[in-house]
Amino acid sequence: MVIADQQRCGRGRQGRSWYSPAEENLYFSVVLRPPLLPRQAPPIALVAAVATADAIAALGVAPDLKWPNDVLLEGRKVAGILTEMATTREAIDFVVVGVGVDLNNLQFPPELVDRATSVRRVLGHPVNRSDFAAELCARLEYWYDRLVVEGPAPLAAAWKKRSRLLGRTVTVDGGREQIRGVAEDLDDEGALLLRTEEGRLLKVLAGEII
Repeated sequence: MVIADQQRCGRGRQGRSWYSPAEENLYFSVVLRPPLLPRQAPPIALVAAVATADAIAALGVAPDLKWPNDVLLEGRKVAGILTEMATTREAIDFVVVGVGVDLNNLQFPPELVDRATSVRRVLGHPVNRSDFAAELCARLEYWYDRLVVEGPAPLAAAWKKRSRLLGRTVTVDGGREQIRGVAEDLDDEGALLLRTEEGRLLKVLAGEII
């Protein structure tokens, strides 16, 4: 695991930058070498999301999970996750999981003011970064081990318990097109099952809810 005090080129999903001021938040990347096939790797993003939400909840607040891997507090983004994988034929060489958690910052750039928050803003007092990092590591190890031993079903169930998404009408931006429908479920692979206005049930593997 590599933890940064500050990132000058912090990167989120779809190549976006991640606001990373010094001495305030938690930014880390961890290398995992799961004994899984590449097609079994997508739930690792759920591992990071559930672990991060659990660690935040241990502070006494109530985070929500937004598909595919954002953590929200009071409807605003408080943490983001990015996973990248390297494979050789039918084997995983490694998976890098990057996590950024806004713990203590009270100021955001103008473009993020209405969409982001920090744990400190909601709690009303600062969070010890080292203690939080230790808690998150413990949760990450717990859910990663369960995924490897038990498969993705318990993880998907834990994700759904922390999400307010299911049953709501949403629009998913897949880059090339937007799809509107009711978010019916999350399958064990982390895909969103979306019921379109025409009644079709689609398995959405990637995209962003807007």
